[in-house]
This record gives sequence, structure tokens and C-alpha cells, in this order.
Amino acid sequence: MAGTDPEAVQPDDGLDAIDRSLIVALQADGRLTYAELGAEVGLSAGGARLRVRRLEERGIVQVVGVTDPLKLGYERMAMLHLSVEGDVQRVADEIGALEGVIYLVVGAGSYDLLVEVIAVNAEALLELINGRIRTIPGVSRCETFSYYNIHTHRFTWGPR
Repeated sequence: MAGTDPEAVQPDDGLDAIDRSLIVALQADGRLTYAELGAEVGLSAGGARLRVRRLEERGIVQVVGVTDPLKLGYERMAMLHLSVEGDVQRVADEIGALEGVIYLVVGAGSYDLLVEVIAVNAEALLELINGRIRTIPGVSRCETFSYYNIHTHRFTWGPR
């Protein structure tokens, strides 16, 4: 729409200002107590707990510790760009169940699936890619991009 301010257009996500403030606070520090969260957004500790629980139940937030696999002994990480013939969802389900797959999205464009994998060493990475992923019926092409390090990994984009 011409003349529409993109910042004024909000997704229909059912979130109110308090929910959005809780999300921003949790992204800044996921270890805040419910009392601290409540004080920040104008709720009691119980009210904050109830709101956060609802956000978790809806799948909007997950409060977890984010780790760096490279610092935990996984020497190899890679992003795989996969082309699939046939049922993309079936192939995604099969790949998503494999140990070592940490991120998987179904996409549109040059590749059907983007898959992030970790392995303890180069040999294990090669086995995962060539021995397990490329052998899945329907995988027709696999382009591999190995990582040397994680430069930027953000979770602070927040609600609109």
C-alpha cells in the first residue's frame, strides 16, 4: 500500500504490549526472575510467570541456554543446501531425525532444504553427509559449506 508506514503495520500475532515487553526482556536476559520480569513490565511475579508460560505454550518463546558447538568439542559445522525430488516434507522429516542435524528449514528457490549440521571431526562430518544424508531417497543434490567459526549468532530481533 502506498504511503503505509511499515513500522505501523503489525503482524496479527495476538501479542499485546506486555507480551512484547516480556519477549524483549527475555531476549536481553533469559535468566531474569519472574519478579524482575514483572517489575520491568508492570506485573506481579505470578502475572509475569503466567504470561511467560502462555508464550511458551504457544511456541512463541523458548528460554534456553545457547551454546557454541565448536567450543563444546564439535570440530566441524556445515550448512548443506539440498535439492529434493519428490516429497520434500518426507525428506525433511527423515533428515531432521538424524543426530548431528541442528537446524533445518524448507525453502523456496534454488534449494529445497537448508540443513545445518555438527560433527566431532571431519571423518564424522563426511559420514553424516555422504553416508546418511545423501543416501536418503529423494535427495538429488547436496552442496556443502563448512564453517571455520561462528561470527554472529543473534536472538535479539524481538517482536514488531
